[in-house]
Amino acid sequence: MRRFGLPVVLVLGLALGPLVFGEAQQRTKTPRIAFLAGGSRSGDALLLETFWRRMKELGYIEGQNISAEYRFAEGALERLPVLANELVRLNVDAIVAPGSGAAAAKKATNRIPIVLTYGDPIAQGLAASLAHPGGNVTGLSGFIAELGGKQLGLLKEAFPRLSRVAVISWASFAPNVEWLKDMKIAAEKLGVTLQLLELRGADDVEPALSAIKAERAHGLITLRNPLSATHRARIVEFAAMGRLPAIYPDREFVGAGGLMSYGIDVADLWGRAAVYVDKILKGAKPGDLPIEQPTKFKSAPLATSTRSSGAGSSTRRRRPRVSCGSLSPGSPGRSGAQT
Repeated sequence: MRRFGLPVVLVLGLALGPLVFGEAQQRTKTPRIAFLAGGSRSGDALLLETFWRRMKELGYIEGQNISAEYRFAEGALERLPVLANELVRLNVDAIVAPGSGAAAAKKATNRIPIVLTYGDPIAQGLAASLAHPGGNVTGLSGFIAELGGKQLGLLKEAFPRLSRVAVISWASFAPNVEWLKDMKIAAEKLGVTLQLLELRGADDVEPALSAIKAERAHGLITLRNPLSATHRARIVEFAAMGRLPAIYPDREFVGAGGLMSYGIDVADLWGRAAVYVDKILKGAKPGDLPIEQPTKFKSAPLATSTRSSGAGSSTRRRRPRVSCGSLSPGSPGRSGAQT
């Protein structure tokens, strides 16, 4: 028996060795996540930076203990399904995406966890409910119905003589549809006529701007969506050249030269999305993680003392006090934060 003991041990060791090594290798596998969005990587640079800053706080550093794939449709939203299928074939551990990207990813897979960074998960059919998403999608909702009316109210406050306002939206983006409903109600109360310009693709941007000029709108509101974000610089340039008072959905527009902005703090949502990714990589099921709503809103007040415009505003108009910070979903236009 002793003669056969050593060979038996050696044989068992050789047989079990690959299994043990395989388990250890699996435990030390570097996770790989993916980003899928309808805009551009440069346009979403601030959002990505915020996400990775939070990931670093959670112990993840890209290129060291986590890797990432990036897929952006550059405004050509019809490419999203193709890009989503690419990521599914790569078998990534999680897909991080705003509404349009999340919808494409959801159609491509019911297995890979999807972390929503922005959108209307219920209207877009991504989750059964905010409290109990079910399925493979969780993350952050970027939908507050009162946002449309708030933006129009702030523009009217800054330029009281406005009576006709152009609104750029994306026809198939669920949050834009809801914001427009609220904006129409506010417009009736404020005595403002809305010129609605619903984009369906990148080719609609220039015709929409030409229509604004032809109809001689007194002001412009640009709603947040992948198309407006991708063509941010062109929209801002158009308004500036036409001396058109405009309010935009986020500070990136103001950074590009826009006049003022008010909207959900989307960067905050992306930072919070990192927490979801961390939980999923540690074994949590996306369907068990409640979807959270926005808690922070940001504004950038008038960039300068208001210039004269077609709305007949004074060249010395005082900057309006525009609030920013927390806004409860049921209290349109109210904020407890300081300006």
